[in-house]
Amino acid sequence: MNQAPRIERRSSVCPHDCPSVCSLEVEVIDGRTIGRVHGAKSNSYTAGVICAKVARYAERIHNPDRLLHPMRRTGPKGSGQFERISWDEALDIVARKFLEAERDFGSESVWPYYYAGTMGFVMRDGINRLRHVKKYSGQYSTICTAMSWTGYVAGTGHLRGSDPREMAVSDCIVIWGTNPVHTQVNVMTHAMKARKERGAKLVVIDIYQNATMKQADMALLVKPGTDGALACAVMHVLFRDGLADREYLERYTDHPHELEEHLKARDPAWASAITGLSVEEIEAFARLVGTTKRTFFRLGYGFARQRNGVVNMHAAVSIPAVTGAWQYEGGGAFHSNSGIFHWNKALIEGHDAIDPSIRILDQSQIGRVLTGDAEALYNGPPVKAMLIQNTNPVSVAPEQELVKQGFSREDLFVCVHEQFMTETALMADIVLPATMFMEHDDLYSGGGHQHFQVGPKLVDPPGECRSNHEVFRGLAERLGAEHRGFAMEPREIIDWTLRNSGWGSLENLETHVHFDAQPPFEEAHFLKGFGYPDGKFRFKPDWAAIPSYNNGAMGPWAQMPALPDHWGVIEAATEEHPFRLATSPARNFLNSSFTETPTSLDKERRPEVMIHPLDAGRQGIADGDWVKLKNHRGEVYLRARLFDGVRRGVLIAEGIWPNAAHPFGRGINTLTGGDQVAPYGGAAFHDNRVALEKADLDPTLELPIARKHHRAEAVVG
Repeated sequence: MNQAPRIERRSSVCPHDCPSVCSLEVEVIDGRTIGRVHGAKSNSYTAGVICAKVARYAERIHNPDRLLHPMRRTGPKGSGQFERISWDEALDIVARKFLEAERDFGSESVWPYYYAGTMGFVMRDGINRLRHVKKYSGQYSTICTAMSWTGYVAGTGHLRGSDPREMAVSDCIVIWGTNPVHTQVNVMTHAMKARKERGAKLVVIDIYQNATMKQADMALLVKPGTDGALACAVMHVLFRDGLADREYLERYTDHPHELEEHLKARDPAWASAITGLSVEEIEAFARLVGTTKRTFFRLGYGFARQRNGVVNMHAAVSIPAVTGAWQYEGGGAFHSNSGIFHWNKALIEGHDAIDPSIRILDQSQIGRVLTGDAEALYNGPPVKAMLIQNTNPVSVAPEQELVKQGFSREDLFVCVHEQFMTETALMADIVLPATMFMEHDDLYSGGGHQHFQVGPKLVDPPGECRSNHEVFRGLAERLGAEHRGFAMEPREIIDWTLRNSGWGSLENLETHVHFDAQPPFEEAHFLKGFGYPDGKFRFKPDWAAIPSYNNGAMGPWAQMPALPDHWGVIEAATEEHPFRLATSPARNFLNSSFTETPTSLDKERRPEVMIHPLDAGRQGIADGDWVKLKNHRGEVYLRARLFDGVRRGVLIAEGIWPNAAHPFGRGINTLTGGDQVAPYGGAAFHDNRVALEKADLDPTLELPIARKHHRAEAVVG
């Protein structure tokens, strides 16, 4: 008689690089495997709703293509030829190579490199403890947040905002530069509640008719990189028509009269010529937000991924300061709550071992760093050895041709600790198998909301997979790196971090499952003053002194406009490169994650670029044809998708497909730049000028996009 499987629901947290950091309930089957994953109804932000790709996480954690054993490269870099070795042998090799690099070129020749493949503090950030103790080169993380956070904080002085759950009590919700139907489904949960219960209006501002824009009452389709112009014209109308809250402006902002004078020349006609919107659309939007006190601006990352993105974000967050919307529940703005948690990561990251004289290399400039660019290396030694965790730079970093060239160096030793044989792992000398989030303990907080939570180990990992913490510990022992954090278990580190951050104990947190750290209304809405010494919102920020994480002023920061404006430093179209390309998120991928799961692959189908039918017709391009996009950085081949939801002259390519999913192995980030954006750097992924032409490829050509594509030819010896 067959016994029914024992299914237990256990609490967890989504670890992926998404502001929602959803609280989960996971079906654990017979204590060994997982089934369906559900959103936790007990978490007031998650509210029982999660994205489909995480709901089917069993496809990922139990994927037959997971890495299970340490491996050593036996063939050329990128060949996929590896042999199985033991953990001791693998870690001995890594330690020996690191020590050799340190001996011959100095400690800064070793560069630990990571990002947000997991958002868990112990497993993501613990690599910095090894870095600091050994005096390896630092990493300035610029791939994601550098521009948007800086632009927001330039105005508010602090990285927090109105409670995102307040969208549910708003009368108007402005979703600007984010496509939450694809990327943050919880945003839509609260926005749709306001529409259903209050008749709230939903405004969506973006550069193409995406899934979120299709839900809008007012959809504003702007040209890429022109959001600052729209914001300025809206504020022009607010001042012109008596819709600015002058009492609020006098009390809470720095230069309201100078701003008003500055904006007199930035009227809707001026903005219309820049943005592509009609004067009527701009006027209608301005009247709506000006007459609706409970207007909530939900500001995303997308519109800041331009070379003028910091200025655009600052201009957008200036609007609720002009209307005074911050005063009302359901009003104000929100981008991230990452600043509310006051985490003490001294133990996790080894802050007591930091040497301020050690150089800090720019994550986004990895291609330049690895190809010996003296400026990117701060005129220091070459990078000769790397440990890579939680990221896949050979797919996701800008300037892919340089990145690949750098990883192809025979004198560069690379160890990649991964879950799948990614394209970065294929370039490694040593590949180590990594756990997934349900296979280890960690601590998480949500930038998109206000909760933090422990994600406990739920099942044992397959094969010989080890956690990031176990790798730090094993290498530290072999490298002579001494720090008490290496001897501690993850749960001990979590407990210390909670206690020393003022959040109580691990035992207490596990009893309550998740903790709501939302600041009081007056603090969240800056009614006791914004985050500057004088309590004023900054219309006129000091761009070289924004209180945001940075590695010093860089890029053309001295030319940034003093007040909100349209700053024309984007890669504008030219005769040679007449199209603007943005690389927007796909619904079923998350950066380069989930490109290995069958359902995600089936739903996304293939790499495509959206082209307006009139632009396609001029070059004889039909739907499904192979096309080539090219600029001075390289060229990429994709299938054409004719779509009238983009503006003429704008191209949209959704998702970071593996390079190998494209003809000639060149993925979309071949076309993106790694130059430093003012004032503190960042990667302008959505700011690319390109040429478009029909490609001379076999129209029946179909590349294998199955998981086999990443499978190593491992020899088990």
